[in-house]
Amino acid sequence: MLFLVAALLLLGVAMGTVAHAPLSVSLVMAAVIGVWLVVFALRERRARHR
Repeated sequence: MLFLVAALLLLGVAMGTVAHAPLSVSLVMAAVIGVWLVVFALRERRARHR
């Protein structure tokens, strides 16, 4: 339960930050996070096959 509360708190802080940032900054950061997640997924998938 504590983990859920902490996750929701962090989500609220992140969404509040995005609401005050310009749209272009939000889109760039979303793209960076998306690329990072794809790279992470590919590395994890490659590591499992070894």
